[in-house]
Amino acid sequence: MLNSLVKNYLINIKQKDAALFDKPDLQIADLALDSLDMVEMLFEIEDKCGFQLDDPMRYLKMSYQGMLDDIEKQIRANNNGEMISL
Repeated sequence: MLNSLVKNYLINIKQKDAALFDKPDLQIADLALDSLDMVEMLFEIEDKCGFQLDDPMRYLKMSYQGMLDDIEKQIRANNNGEMISL
């Protein structure tokens, strides 16, 4: 669910190649996102979650999966351990 939201946003809005997401070791750096791209992408998530993510620029140095895991952790922390439907 979170992966689909982010992946679809990056493919459809930011025009990223869908084949990139087949790489198990995909890094955020591989997506060539600048800080504005990152903020816009995270705003989509924050809008659906109802809270602001901590320090979004730190994701630029993470793997794609690491970013998803961290975002899910923050969503759960803000929802009594539950993952909300995105």
